[in-house]
Amino acid sequence: MSAPERGVVNPLAVTVIGGYLGVGKTTLVNRLLREANGLRLAVLVNEFGELPIDGDLIEADDGNVISIAGGCVCCSYGNDLLMALVDLAKMRPRPDHVLLEASGVALPGAIADSIGLLQDYLTDAVIVLADAETVRERASDRYMGDTVERQLNDADLIVLNKIDLVAAPAGQATLAWLAERFPQARVAAASQARLPAGLVLHSAVGRERLDRRSAPHQLHHFETFSITLQNPVDAEKLARRLADSQLGLLRAKGFVKTPAGTLMAIQVVGRRWSVLPAAASTPTGLVCIGLKAQINHQALRDIAMQATPRWCADRSAGSLSVD
Repeated sequence: MSAPERGVVNPLAVTVIGGYLGVGKTTLVNRLLREANGLRLAVLVNEFGELPIDGDLIEADDGNVISIAGGCVCCSYGNDLLMALVDLAKMRPRPDHVLLEASGVALPGAIADSIGLLQDYLTDAVIVLADAETVRERASDRYMGDTVERQLNDADLIVLNKIDLVAAPAGQATLAWLAERFPQARVAAASQARLPAGLVLHSAVGRERLDRRSAPHQLHHFETFSITLQNPVDAEKLARRLADSQLGLLRAKGFVKTPAGTLMAIQVVGRRWSVLPAAASTPTGLVCIGLKAQINHQALRDIAMQATPRWCADRSAGSLSVD
């Protein structure tokens, strides 16, 4: 998960959203569709059955493809996920990002492995939701406990949803339990599946500072800031450092120039990171998201100092700039 992934320029990124029944996966998907802000999202579901998309978002229903407001679509993949992804990549205009909502009994890691077989795709993140009221009980259940444990163990980011339904001490205890039990993942809390779009979608990361209309009063515990690097850097080394848990970041995305003059795209979510070639005209810079209480600003300053000889920080503006 931490190894660099190389391939075509601008592969289509997929976020796998997993978790057992009732944790809020569909609520999260619908929120992202409502707050897409111009992104063309494609949602893949195992089967339409009980349609997961809010009715007022649907513009047209054409068999296995449902058109959604804002240029988004929802597609059913049934038993052939790879073929559905191949067909999706042929759509024009092409989606900006794919959300794959796994069933409540599916293992998101296996889905991510399947996506890795396709050259035109990149698994951006595996995000697994858990219910603050029930996750510990479900994880110890004799029948479903193994599935719940494996789902959480597949995650890059675990979202403890419905945190508002439990007392604060119980919520903090469950967050600590998740962090200790599943150390491969970053852990964040949410109410009603409210998360910054950039935390779930790498395609939205760069828009976070410009558009905070997504219920800012619900997102006060997240911090979004930018890092501007004017000088060339070792892209893979920087990506590995941004994925270090000591920095306290949940996600980072951006573009940097290497000493050879090549422009590279960096994607980081939890411990997963990738470095891929980018279009030559893309501006350089990084956008990062983390929990305010956990971000290690000094460590980020140290990275900036090592990358270039002069640096300055402006926390009030939400930025670390280096030139």
